[in-house]
Amino acid sequence: MRRNDSTSAAGVPAARPQRQGVARPLRRGQGWSISEYVCTAGPDDRPFEERHEQFSIAAVIEGTFNYRGDTGTAVLHPGAFLFGNSATCYECGHDHSTGDRCISFHFAPAYFAEVAASTAGSGRFRFPAPMLPVAPKLLPWLARIEARTALAERLAMDETVPRLMEAVIGVVSDTTPLRVCASPRDARRVGDALRYIELHAADILDLETLAGVAIMSKYHFLRTFRHIIGMTPYQFLLSVRMRRAAVRLATSAEPVSAIAFETGFGDLSTFNGRFRDIFGMSPTAYRSRERAPTLPSPACGGG
Repeated sequence: MRRNDSTSAAGVPAARPQRQGVARPLRRGQGWSISEYVCTAGPDDRPFEERHEQFSIAAVIEGTFNYRGDTGTAVLHPGAFLFGNSATCYECGHDHSTGDRCISFHFAPAYFAEVAASTAGSGRFRFPAPMLPVAPKLLPWLARIEARTALAERLAMDETVPRLMEAVIGVVSDTTPLRVCASPRDARRVGDALRYIELHAADILDLETLAGVAIMSKYHFLRTFRHIIGMTPYQFLLSVRMRRAAVRLATSAEPVSAIAFETGFGDLSTFNGRFRDIFGMSPTAYRSRERAPTLPSPACGGG
């Protein structure tokens, strides 16, 4: 994971004479960004010092390399998470193999501190170790990161970022997250967000917009919404879209593709998959079942 290009896995500009890695930005939101890093460095390349400007959690997808940071040294491997504390220096090297691929999440210090205060009990939390080896609790996150990072809807990624932080910090700190205490004012503000989602369910929504409607910080809004409603904003948005799509399938002859796009789904395959997950059948099969004429009940008695 040595970087000689303009951006390192820690999100740090670095000018190097020889290009050994490629950084590909994937997603970006307020206070966070995600990039894929593919490194081609090998045993003959000399490590050099780089710097974490933000807090970082990098999921190692392929390759093995050595990492030395402010909290110690470690051998990173597929399935492990690399940790970077803000404003610290580090080195990466490939002593025994060539290349690696990582998907790195970078968090602004203020955003990281807000999540850490809730999850670890202190906004001053810093990673105490350089990495976390493959952990059963985090395997679903690894799969989700690799499969959906570049494809998920904006609101889904806005929710995934703090939930990943919660999951990782929770495992590392081994503490119980603070309980959410929602006030009547919080409930009213969440209600405003619910109405906004219903009115704009077919639009592209993000956590920043919904938190603005509720007049809350993004993370406080997400935690409060989950506590009051019992699901995340994105899960509620999907429920609204699916319910409206199902009604239109049952009451109109519109093409399935038109219903999918007009209810807010970006492509037909995503809509078909989501619909099957919830209703247990394809949209076409659901329409056929719901629009089938009702047969009369058999007459009682005999002649």
